Amino acid sequence: LLLTISFSTGELTVPFSVAAPEFQSAFSSSPSPPLAMSRALLYALPVLGGYSLTSWYMLRNPQYLHKKKQLPFHCRHISHRGGAGEKIENTMEAFTNAVAHNTDLLELDCHLTKDGRVVVSHDLNLLRQTGHNVNISDLKYSELPRYKEHLEVTFNAGYFSSGHDRQIAQLEEVFQKFPHMPISIEIKEDNEELIKKVSDLVKKYQRSDRTIWASVSSSIMNKCRKENPDMPFSFTWCRGMLLLLLFYTGLLPFVPLQESVVSTIMPSIISSSYYPPNSIMRNWIMVRLMEKLLMRKSLIKHLQDRGIQVYFWVLNQEPYFQRACKYGATGIMTDYPSTLRTFMESTEY
Repeated sequence: LLLTISFSTGELTVPFSVAAPEFQSAFSSSPSPPLAMSRALLYALPVLGGYSLTSWYMLRNPQYLHKKKQLPFHCRHISHRGGAGEKIENTMEAFTNAVAHNTDLLELDCHLTKDGRVVVSHDLNLLRQTGHNVNISDLKYSELPRYKEHLEVTFNAGYFSSGHDRQIAQLEEVFQKFPHMPISIEIKEDNEELIKKVSDLVKKYQRSDRTIWASVSSSIMNKCRKENPDMPFSFTWCRGMLLLLLFYTGLLPFVPLQESVVSTIMPSIISSSYYPPNSIMRNWIMVRLMEKLLMRKSLIKHLQDRGIQVYFWVLNQEPYFQRACKYGATGIMTDYPSTLRTFMESTEY
C-alpha cells in the first residue's frame, strides 16, 4: 500500500505500512494547545487552591508550626531618642523624663569616640545636633561639644525641644541609671570595636535579655548577633523586604523567623510631620504604595501571634496614635512621652 501526500510543488509517495503510522502518531499523540492548557489547569487549580487554603489557615494559626517567642518585655510606649520632642534628644534628662512617663522602651543610637567611649547619639557627625561640623570618632569624649540650646525635632518639622541637660551621654550611664529598663540600641556604623564594646557593656550589666540589637544593615546585624547572640534583635531593611515578599506569596506561615521585633515607619506621617531627605520617598505614589504594603492587619496579627512585637515610628499626634491602634500595633514610638501616656490612659490602649 502506498500513501500519497500532495505539496504545492508536487506529490510524495511513500510505503503506507511504514509512513502512515508515523504520521498518525505525530498528529494524534500531541494534544492541541487549548487542550494542553486545560489539562494543566485541571492539575494546577486544585494544587493552588490547596496551597492557598493551607496558607490562609496557617497565617491565622501559626502555633501549629511555630513556637511563640517569649520576650521578658512587652512594649507599648516607646520613647524615640528618649523623647526628642520634650527634652534634648538622647540626653540623660530626656531618658529620665521618658521613664517618669511610664515608657516601656528607650530607643537610642550609639557611636564610638576617639578614646573608645560608647556614647549615645543619633548622628556620627555633630553638625545638626551641636552646630559643629565634626565626627564623634575624631574627638575624645572630653572634647565633644554640647547640644544646641534648641534642637529641631526630626519627626515634627518646625518644632524644637530644649532642656537643661545638653551633655552627650555615655551608654554606660544609661545602663547604670536604668538597670531594668528595656533598651533598643541601633548600630549605624560598620565598626566591630563599637559592636564589641556595646556587647561588653550589655554583658557587664547583665541585660542581654532586655536589650535589643537594631540596624538597617544586614551585614552589621550579622556582626552584632555573632558578638552577642543572646540579645533579641529586630528586622533589618533587607529582611523586612523579604518578610513582605513571603507574606504576599503566602509562604510566611511556613518560614521560621529569628527576629523578635519589627520596627517600621507609618507611611502616612511622610510629608505631614516628617520629610525624608530622599525625594522619591516623599512622592505621594510611593507613600500610598508603602501604606498599602505595610499597613496590613493580618500581617501584624500573624507576627504578634508568633511573639514578634510590631512598633510603628515615629508618631507624635493623636490621629496617628489612633491609626496605630486600629491596625493592632504592639507599640507606638514617639518623641512626646507625656502625650502618648495621656492618650494611653484615656483610651486604655
